[in-house]
Amino acid sequence: MDFSLFYFSGDGLTTQENKYNLLIESAKYADKNGFSAIWTPERHFHSFGGLYPNPSLTSTALAMVTKRIQLRSGSLVMPLHNPARVAEEWSVVDNLSNGRVALGFASGWTVDDFVLSGESHANRKEAMWRGIQTVQQLWEGEQVELKDVTGKLFKVKTFPRPIQKKLPIWIVCKSKATFVEAGKIGANILTYLLEGTLEEVALQISLYRQSLAKHGHDPQAGKVAMMLHTFVGEDYNMVKEEVREHFYNYLKVHIDLLENLAKNAGLQVNLEKFTEADINSLLRFAYEGLLKGKTLIGSKSSCMQMIEQIQQAGVDEVACLIDFNPNFDSVMTGLTHLKELKDMCNQEKMASLR
Repeated sequence: MDFSLFYFSGDGLTTQENKYNLLIESAKYADKNGFSAIWTPERHFHSFGGLYPNPSLTSTALAMVTKRIQLRSGSLVMPLHNPARVAEEWSVVDNLSNGRVALGFASGWTVDDFVLSGESHANRKEAMWRGIQTVQQLWEGEQVELKDVTGKLFKVKTFPRPIQKKLPIWIVCKSKATFVEAGKIGANILTYLLEGTLEEVALQISLYRQSLAKHGHDPQAGKVAMMLHTFVGEDYNMVKEEVREHFYNYLKVHIDLLENLAKNAGLQVNLEKFTEADINSLLRFAYEGLLKGKTLIGSKSSCMQMIEQIQQAGVDEVACLIDFNPNFDSVMTGLTHLKELKDMCNQEKMASLR
């Protein structure tokens, strides 16, 4: 099982200095301690995740302070971008990092984000697949026809040329159709567990590997990463209480997630009519539910059980979302326990191969 670090929650409202300190220092730690990758997202027009409007910029910074770890977008919203700019910007990062770039693509979520795009929100899936194909062609040195402002077609080739001849690609997947389409093009998968069950994800992974084989790709070569909120400590109950308030605050800001968690549990809620006491009760309910098989929040032994479960479902990598906890010292201490968990997993794998 590979372990990577995932960032999503940085507070864009903060005016304090060194607001990217957690990103930089945790990346340096991950680079030195055998983690496989760092994922930084693309978020717009909201304080939640507001530290991350452009993953090519954050990855450029990380390229300067790391040596071996892969730098991934997690994810780049393809319909919001011109494919030529994507190829150009990330080729710069690939050169600065000496060939450590991988791109995770998504089709987009909120309608508001599409003020940045000439694409329609309704057609975002088609725009994503079309854009990915163009980025791949440009990355590999092909000339691609694009339209100028008059509508006239002309051929472009992007520079600088990247270090990697072929661009590693990941697709953010939730639906069966997206898993199958990702397999069709031979891409890797980034998925999550918050709004479904592990059994459902296992079925989707099986369909993905079938699609890989059907379209001429090695079904075992495709990688599946699962994003999980992560905080590992020595004692389960102590970790649970240490993280509780941070996770409550995280859910309060990410209110659509809280609503979806309630609906998935069979609760019909209208948060606009909730009192503060109602909200607090729902937060407790959601938090306790997430701790039961949907996070890596706990002790090394409890988290090892979760790792074994997702591995049996076909997951190859856990993408550890660590920045829901804003306490720098707490997160960095938690990373030492996460490294120990990673090393335990690797030791078990080596023992099974003997």
